[in-house]
Amino acid sequence: MLNPPTNTVLFLMGPTASGKTDLAIKISQKIKSRLISVDSALIYQGMDIGTAKPDATILSTHPHYLINICKPSDAYSAQDFITDAKAQIELAFNNGELPILVGGTSFYFNALEHGLSDLPESTPGSREKYNQLLKTKGVIALHQDLQKIDPVAAERIHAHDAQRITRALEVFDISGQTLTKLQGKKQGGLNCTIKKIILMPDRSELHQRIQTRFHLMLEQGFIEEVKTLKAKPELHQDLPSIRCVGYRQAWQFLNKEIDEAEMIERSIIATRQLCKRQSTWLKNETEGLTLKAADLEKSVNFIQQ
Repeated sequence: MLNPPTNTVLFLMGPTASGKTDLAIKISQKIKSRLISVDSALIYQGMDIGTAKPDATILSTHPHYLINICKPSDAYSAQDFITDAKAQIELAFNNGELPILVGGTSFYFNALEHGLSDLPESTPGSREKYNQLLKTKGVIALHQDLQKIDPVAAERIHAHDAQRITRALEVFDISGQTLTKLQGKKQGGLNCTIKKIILMPDRSELHQRIQTRFHLMLEQGFIEEVKTLKAKPELHQDLPSIRCVGYRQAWQFLNKEIDEAEMIERSIIATRQLCKRQSTWLKNETEGLTLKAADLEKSVNFIQQ
């Protein structure tokens, strides 16, 4: 087992279905490491199949931190992630481990590396207020409210992005200032060396993996998983957890809004669109090791340089 380089963090990034988890585990078998998830879907308990969460056997032999830390009804912000990730990085350094931050949530990676704007923190009361508004008014009406308050932010935020819409409204509610006005002053970021490995298979290969993986999820009981979630009275379609790709479409299928064939098609298309967004962001990551396929030897040599 190799010792990690001093004061160094590894960002292992890639679009969905690129094989990040497998490579992270292989690296951890060569270099003393702590695996830290950077995924806004894997945080939720009870959402295992549709998020392609590592199974219980893998998690018992190769623990991934920041997985299964929230209920699907909980709010979890980028600031929450930064706080939790920094605590895990500190633990890794104290234990002589390489923190391997592995996942596909670009906003989390960016916030951790560069910091966040100085925005007011959420409160339990404000979170509850906007969760209730989501239920009563719906995400489209809230987006229209945001357009009146902060048209610049409304233009930037998708009309169905419930989490970012409610956060922008909440910021204005708490501070009296718009998200657009408060953004720009960033604080935080990591005070250490960041090495980046970007796993980027060809687009056609990713598309095939996405299709194959979704059909496997169905065989593993994905619809039953969503039925279990749907039976919980505190969960609804506008929550960030239920808006995760696949879950939203399965929820619509169970509501009889779409048939099974359309649910499958929409889920695969939505996952491919997510893959495209992730890939577009990663193309701007020019300082690092980019691999078309997992290469353990190249990865370890890059980390040790």
